[in-house]
Amino acid sequence: MKNLKFWWTALLLTAVLSVNAQEKKKFKILTVAFYNLENLFDTINDPNKNDEASPIMEMKGDIQAVYNKKVHNMARVIADIGTDVAHNSPAILGVSEVENRKVMEDVANDPLLIDKDYGIIHYDSPDKRGIDVGLFYQKKLFTPLFTSSHELLIYDDVTRQRVYTRDQLLVTGKLEGELIHVIVNHWPSRSGGEAKSRSKRVGAAKLSKKIVDSLQTIDPYAKIFIMGDLNDNPTNASIKEVLKAEKEKEDVVFKGIYNPMEGFFKMGSGSNAYRDSWSLFDQILMTQPLLEKDYSTFRFYKAGIYNNNYLTTKRGRWKGYPFRSFADGGFTDGFSDHFPVYLYLIKEID
Repeated sequence: MKNLKFWWTALLLTAVLSVNAQEKKKFKILTVAFYNLENLFDTINDPNKNDEASPIMEMKGDIQAVYNKKVHNMARVIADIGTDVAHNSPAILGVSEVENRKVMEDVANDPLLIDKDYGIIHYDSPDKRGIDVGLFYQKKLFTPLFTSSHELLIYDDVTRQRVYTRDQLLVTGKLEGELIHVIVNHWPSRSGGEAKSRSKRVGAAKLSKKIVDSLQTIDPYAKIFIMGDLNDNPTNASIKEVLKAEKEKEDVVFKGIYNPMEGFFKMGSGSNAYRDSWSLFDQILMTQPLLEKDYSTFRFYKAGIYNNNYLTTKRGRWKGYPFRSFADGGFTDGFSDHFPVYLYLIKEID
């Protein structure tokens, strides 16, 4: 009996010491995020783009004031993402639906973000609407080493004419000294219906997979993020069959891809809504090395949908939906028709 009591005491002491040791560990936390900025166009007509059909250009009245408020609203959201846990806005933020580099500069220079000293990576794409993807990064945390824009060549299934859409942005750099790669996407829309347009998103997924494969050929242990408004849910063919993204971390094989957003989707959560149905088009996926248990370098901690109360519509038919910027030909003083998505990276520090 005395021996049994001794072993139970020893086991309890070991458990307490183990917990105390874990409690003493300190971690650095950084946020990686993506946000569809919903038609962030400037007020200047670009003869080379169809920007005159943008919501802001079609409005009457003081469109400069509307633009300034839209920019400020975007900056407010970006400033808030991640602050509850990381105590800082995103170290890296991919964006879509931006007209040009200038609108990104205006967001970065807003009083709410100016002290973050965000750098910008942007390429003009051939998209027929005149919108692009881009990347914000805090210069003190991330150093770009290589950037490239990858053209998506897709064609209409009926006319066989090329469909001009967003390029995919690849950024390689060092996040506090660690090499990572970020692919920013805005895949073709579901215009004409999901089934009719499916092949275009499958084509986009194949391009993303090609970029991933090329990076893994150079370094099989490459830490790669695939982020964007994919216009597909985590369970669609583009993501499950082309990217072969897994819902569970334990199922991700070497060189495989993990999608933390699939769990949210299967629980009924979404980042955008249409006709009383939620979708989770905005996603951040990652390769297997980000899932390792060794926290001496940055690893994935957890993901989320940033659906803070002020980002939701408070009343009317669209109550609970993302509080969008433009509706019925006017400015709502809202934010975007998409919620941002984010994930936390953690690294053990001394």
